[in-house]
Amino acid sequence: QSGTISKAILLISTKHGNTISYIPIYITIHNQNFMKQVQETDSHIGPYLNLYQVHSATFDSGILTNTQVHEALHKCRVEKGWKLGLSMSGPNQDEIIREALKINVGDEQSTTATPSTTKQKQTRLFDSVQCTYNILEQRPGPALMEAHN
Repeated sequence: QSGTISKAILLISTKHGNTISYIPIYITIHNQNFMKQVQETDSHIGPYLNLYQVHSATFDSGILTNTQVHEALHKCRVEKGWKLGLSMSGPNQDEIIREALKINVGDEQSTTATPSTTKQKQTRLFDSVQCTYNILEQRPGPALMEAHN
């Protein structure tokens, strides 16, 4: 951490990892583990981090429905300036991308016409997607274009 590398020159990304239980249960998103990893990431590379991704998003992982994790990720964006993303693989990547596009989180309060009325601005949670797309796996193509537009 010499402080000589500019975020404008170098893009640094990391992923929130999986928690594997040795009982035959696979837990991907666990709030306590997530917060621990956010703190570790912030302490090691936080000032240099551009993109924080959720690793291996699936319908079973809970990332698409866990509003506590959504709010915690959004807090990282607001407080730390991190972009947010998710990675995935498998046959239903297009469905996961489309579901992720529906996730919106609250932003700062903005006043409307009257000072007594406030309206919460909503923004998409995820800025980035990492998926498998190649000559053999092109199913996510249309969903990626939807996300791009």
